[in-house]
Amino acid sequence: MQLMRRAGVRLLLLLTAMLPGMPGWAAVLPEDRADVMYHGYDGGGLQVNGPSVLVRKAYKDKVSVWANYYADMISSASIDVVTTASKYSEKRDEASVGVDYLRGKTFMGMSYTSSEESDYSAQSFRLGVSQDFFGDLTTLGLTYARGRDEIRRNGDDTFRRNADRQNFRVDLTQVITKDMLVAIGYEGITDEGYLNNPYRQVRFLDPNDARGYAYEAEIYPSTKTSSAVAIRSLYYLPWRASVRGEYRYYSDSWGVSAWNLEVGYVHPFDNGFTVEGRYRYYTQDAADFYSDLFPYQSAQNFLARDKELASFTNHVVGAGASYRFDVRWLPFIKRSEINLFVDWMKFDYDDFRDVRVGGVTPGDEPLYGFESLVFRAFLSVWF
Repeated sequence: MQLMRRAGVRLLLLLTAMLPGMPGWAAVLPEDRADVMYHGYDGGGLQVNGPSVLVRKAYKDKVSVWANYYADMISSASIDVVTTASKYSEKRDEASVGVDYLRGKTFMGMSYTSSEESDYSAQSFRLGVSQDFFGDLTTLGLTYARGRDEIRRNGDDTFRRNADRQNFRVDLTQVITKDMLVAIGYEGITDEGYLNNPYRQVRFLDPNDARGYAYEAEIYPSTKTSSAVAIRSLYYLPWRASVRGEYRYYSDSWGVSAWNLEVGYVHPFDNGFTVEGRYRYYTQDAADFYSDLFPYQSAQNFLARDKELASFTNHVVGAGASYRFDVRWLPFIKRSEINLFVDWMKFDYDDFRDVRVGGVTPGDEPLYGFESLVFRAFLSVWF
């Protein structure tokens, strides 16, 4: 459903993603490899799980091509669903292909991604280039992506809407010392078209309703511009371990502003094991047109009660382990690695209330919060 696609998956990926890999010391093509992953999410009445397969192959150290398949099996009885709709299950399929090209110290890449589910189709194209300078101590990267989505509504064959999205990104990575890397990034996004959810509703005070309130459809603006600035650092410790940190600030034209802070530690061992841990704190202010309970029907031009546009804080504690090993009986495999990562999340909302609790005055329900677990297990093979 659109509900999960645009709110659940996007937030899930945002909160579970590890620190994005910063450009290396010099422009090189990624190694030939294959990855098989299984991921799972369980929290707030929402369950998401499925596989992902990535294969990458280079040619003459100049060109590397890759393909990825990603699937989500979704089952939702979240608070959004059970209060205004019925529990649902569905599947989302996503396929991506790309090619990277290396010429001297210039790295170029482009990719195409297509995603399909019962009520949502999305296609996007990405083009990026990075260049090393000053003896490979500085790397500048530029990325542009454009996407077009088609939004539908199950049970209504006449409902079809479109949304266009553009993404601009600039990354600068600098080697500070032999042990320290710092990266600064800026990302700008423009969205235009149908940007809200055809299933979601807002509630308003209604003395004629037995509950004291009633529901009407959400109404969003047809445009949104957002930007984010992030600074990341990676420091190598004398015993081969490393620590990393990130600060990121986000704001958009809907009035949402947010920032997060993340720290992580990675420790390798001589027997092939590597362990790591991380902590992430995220806080967000609500959109200008968000309200948990509007004073009356059609109270303003734009209306939203999506909890992802509310004010909330989020804590993530994660841990993982990797084991690198050789497969001696398969000579074409250089090395292999198995990985397991688990994240515990806690969400606390400041202005989104749990309407499932009855017997209270509208607007006085307890504030909503929930905990969730995310796990990722995958096998990587270099060949």
